[in-house]
Amino acid sequence: MADLDRKLYLGGRLKRLRYDFNLSQTKMAEDLGVSPSYLNHLERNQRPVTAQILLKLASTYDIDLRSFTDESEPAGEAALTEIFADPLFKDLKLPRREIADLVATSPMAAEAVTLLYRAYTERRKRDALEARPPEDDLESPADWVRDQIQGHHNFFPELDDLGERLFERLGADPHMLEEAAGRRLREQHRIDIRLMPANVMMMYQRRFDPHRRRLMISEILGVSSRRFAVIYQLALAEHGAEIKTLAEKAKAPDVASARLYKIALINYLTAAILMPYGRFLEAAESNAYDIELLRAPFEVSFEQAAQRLTTLSRPGHRGVPFFLVRIDSAGNISKRFSAGSFPFSRYGGTCPRWNIHQAFQTPGRIVTQVIETPGGQRFFTLARTLDRGLRAYADGAWSEQAVGLGCELKHADRLVYARGIDLAHPNAVETGPMCRLCERPNCRERAAPPAVKALQVDEWIKAVTAFPF
Repeated sequence: MADLDRKLYLGGRLKRLRYDFNLSQTKMAEDLGVSPSYLNHLERNQRPVTAQILLKLASTYDIDLRSFTDESEPAGEAALTEIFADPLFKDLKLPRREIADLVATSPMAAEAVTLLYRAYTERRKRDALEARPPEDDLESPADWVRDQIQGHHNFFPELDDLGERLFERLGADPHMLEEAAGRRLREQHRIDIRLMPANVMMMYQRRFDPHRRRLMISEILGVSSRRFAVIYQLALAEHGAEIKTLAEKAKAPDVASARLYKIALINYLTAAILMPYGRFLEAAESNAYDIELLRAPFEVSFEQAAQRLTTLSRPGHRGVPFFLVRIDSAGNISKRFSAGSFPFSRYGGTCPRWNIHQAFQTPGRIVTQVIETPGGQRFFTLARTLDRGLRAYADGAWSEQAVGLGCELKHADRLVYARGIDLAHPNAVETGPMCRLCERPNCRERAAPPAVKALQVDEWIKAVTAFPF
């Protein structure tokens, strides 16, 4: 929590919070025990937010004061900075302070600019693809799903609660979870599980036959992926109705987006069953977020454990707010999640100065780095290639992948990976989340990875179901 004796001008964040809860100034003022005119002064940064107001906000709306009073660059400011870096606006030479002022004083106007630019880029993309078959222009559903997940900060408390309850019903023993889930599928849902040869499964690694009530899993799947496939089917069988309701609330713009979003929610619930929130957070804290030690008791893969770390945002019981990116050796991004404030690029790829790209040179080893964005934010990051299994030979497009995991530097002292590093005076590599924003010396001399590839919807679905979570 920020020093409550210091004057905090948080008008933009207060206004944004009010909009998020769909409250009028009168209603929020009533909730906080102040007059509407005083609240208006707070929102316009004519009065500082006091300690009493902060505590009242936390108790009334169940917010995390560490995040609310965080001095780091707001996500809206990062998005606008990226937008105004477009060559379209090169003649404006808009200073960063004006962007910061817009986000602070008029957050909804800033969001409107973001929406307009997004619509502009989508239209520009469609115009560029007019000569192609319609099925080639399929990036939008995946982007829509990512926006939905990020809008929730990759945290779905309803699914975490369902996951913990189902974990308990299965016997609360992580080492017997697959066996218990298989037995429940047979006894409660009349679903059999069959391991099938790769030449029978062909391109599929898991497939459910609803007519024969049979879940078929390719024999080439590793242990953790097989466990995930079994729990995934049980999650869908037990809580398909709740998943459907949650997905429908999002009002997807098309069938493809709805389908992808439902898959993402089932993946989240599956992870919540494999790694129930309370147990997983306790293990993470007690092991200083050592992923190898963390994955062992839950029998999950490095990637599954790392991604679960990005979901630990339960009020009053939070973990380190991590972000995660998964790329292939060509630089194509296939995953990105964040529980914190990392300024992901929506319109470009990762910066080549971030050593996630260098992880491919040291397979299986964790490499760490402190990076600094153009806005002055500092993050502690670690990167590692993913384990290569039989699937690497079955689908060459996914043979080489790495994940980058990180958090704001102020949280790094809680991580085993930061021990021995001078966090007060780190050797930070000046970089940006994408090449277009990065104007650091010597950065442009480096060979940047290719532009982000827009995966087709069927390929994306295959990716998230074949190599789940």
